[in-house]
Amino acid sequence: MAYRDFADGALSRRGLLRGGAFLGASAALAGIPLGRQALAQAGQDLGQTWPTIRAQVLDYVNSGKVANMVATFGWGQQDPEMIAAGTLELESGPAANMDTLYRIYSMTKPITGMAAMMLIEDGKLGLDQELATILPAFAEMRVQKEYDGSIGAENLEPAERPITIRQLLTHTAGLGYGIVQQGPITTAYTERGLIPGQVSRLPIPGFDRGESVNSLEAFADGLAGLPLVLQPGSKWSYSVGLDLMGRVIEVVSGMPFDRFLKERLFDPIGMTSTYFQVPESEKARLATNYAVFNGSLLPIDPGDSSIYLDTPPFPTGGAGLVSSPRDYDRFLRMLTGYGTIDGRRVMGELAVRVGTSNILPETAQTEGTWVEGEGFGAGGRVVGSAYGWGGAAGTAALVDMRLGLRAQLFTQYMPSEAYPIQSTFGELVRQDLAAYADTAQ
Repeated sequence: MAYRDFADGALSRRGLLRGGAFLGASAALAGIPLGRQALAQAGQDLGQTWPTIRAQVLDYVNSGKVANMVATFGWGQQDPEMIAAGTLELESGPAANMDTLYRIYSMTKPITGMAAMMLIEDGKLGLDQELATILPAFAEMRVQKEYDGSIGAENLEPAERPITIRQLLTHTAGLGYGIVQQGPITTAYTERGLIPGQVSRLPIPGFDRGESVNSLEAFADGLAGLPLVLQPGSKWSYSVGLDLMGRVIEVVSGMPFDRFLKERLFDPIGMTSTYFQVPESEKARLATNYAVFNGSLLPIDPGDSSIYLDTPPFPTGGAGLVSSPRDYDRFLRMLTGYGTIDGRRVMGELAVRVGTSNILPETAQTEGTWVEGEGFGAGGRVVGSAYGWGGAAGTAALVDMRLGLRAQLFTQYMPSEAYPIQSTFGELVRQDLAAYADTAQ
């Protein structure tokens, strides 16, 4: 299949990136009547834990829908259980496992959100602090009167309220997103290099993302020079808020964003395989990413020549990380430990509790959005006691803070809505938990 076959628009930039970004798997697990000890024991007593998800993993791989799939589950601080099938490339290469490297895209957002919560805990940042006190260029923002309309003066009005840190964390700051917006604002983002994230070095027609700016400072300054698409605090709208948060973290902490993540989160948690740039020595662990096109898989970012082997233009807090199931599970384990892992405190309990709870501004509407009727925490959806998000290449992760449950799914295909597995992952978890609960009663 030639790459020119994409020219009909069936696989556009928006289609590639959009799906996983908003189909985060935060399951509504409320209503499961038993605690985690009883549920875990019930699963063991059945002789095969997580049967619904296990069957899905095997079906997806055996039918050739994906090259590989890994799901992991853990209770509290216990070691995770893994369900895995397939190889790093379609029908070739090493078997996928806990240490396989995956492009997690928007599953970067909860990590950035928790980094911000750490600075709030440190007293260096306030949840309702105005962004302009940190980045003065955002002091007098203009807003489009007509959503996705002209960016000329005739279609702009002053912002009615300042942008706050809470709004950045919850996609309510009124900022746009090149993979969501249409019209002149999207063109302006591309022309000014405001491009957070990368997919492929291959020349896929309809997927020319242009040349990105080369620093978070330039990214932030560029955003400040363009209008908002909505009034700050008025509505939930998927955005570059968590990418901009990376610049906020740099300024407030006094160190580069990627260094802050490594020193304050990755190293203390024991996340040794999470990167903005995959080291050459580790490329054999990187799974190939595929595009689903007419029912077939086309490799768009092979592991051994991936764009993630290059130094990125800047570290994107919204979609930039590559990680392994083992590493991301450790991040989730830290959350279910309310800031502790392996007896070591990484962040404060209150910071975790607030970050994994609904912190949407009271003024923000969710009707007609991807999170209608739900809450939103620091970079992730909140449903009941569950918090999590997904990634554009089919990954998903959640923690249920009441049950102490960690659950995640890893695979590599785009667009993520090509298959239902990511959007239904939370429901599949709920189904297996409900079956365990019935068995235990």
